[in-house]
Amino acid sequence: MKIFIDTASLNEICEANDLGILDGVTTNPSLMAKEGIKGLDNIYAHYLKICETVDGDISAEVIATDYDGMMREARILAGIHNNIVVKIPLIPAGIKAIHSLTTEGIRTNCTLNFSAGQAILAAKAGATYISPFVGRIDDINWDGVALIEQISRIYAIQDFDTEVLAASIRNPMHIVQCAEAGADVVTCPLSTIMGLFKHPLTDIGLERFLADYHKSQA
Repeated sequence: MKIFIDTASLNEICEANDLGILDGVTTNPSLMAKEGIKGLDNIYAHYLKICETVDGDISAEVIATDYDGMMREARILAGIHNNIVVKIPLIPAGIKAIHSLTTEGIRTNCTLNFSAGQAILAAKAGATYISPFVGRIDDINWDGVALIEQISRIYAIQDFDTEVLAASIRNPMHIVQCAEAGADVVTCPLSTIMGLFKHPLTDIGLERFLADYHKSQA
């Protein structure tokens, strides 16, 4: 399973990349705004910086919600760098755009997915990735991880090439559960990735090892 970081912060991206476990990045307009990056020219320039930092797929999201607008933006985004994957919303115009972009050789990440039926449409249209929002589904008392498992099973049965990219990951356990459910990718904040390191027995064990070492040197 690949691990992507969900951020627009170059510092966070570099920190995750330095660990040697980072496979890609997902971003969106909200994350760009959080970093104080405004204006299309600045946003496009920032995407390029991210692509030059991480050797992996970088999801960049369109703003338009109409077919022509999405196609126009997608072509610009795809032209920034070969690693760019264009994020397209899962709406009728978006599915149409994904189909057209696929025929042009432009890779896509179909975002805002909340059902298996929607995921089937995205795969049929040729999306490179489908992004089910695990945490947001949990928020309405449904089971986000169960959706990851359902989509993964359907894609395997139907031999779809689209990869399942689990998004809206809220905690380290979500990462483990999505891995068990068959996700091809998870994307999450740096804090959630770092949470995978934490275990009290690791801390206790390291403390004892160091204590024993210092005793042997006394």
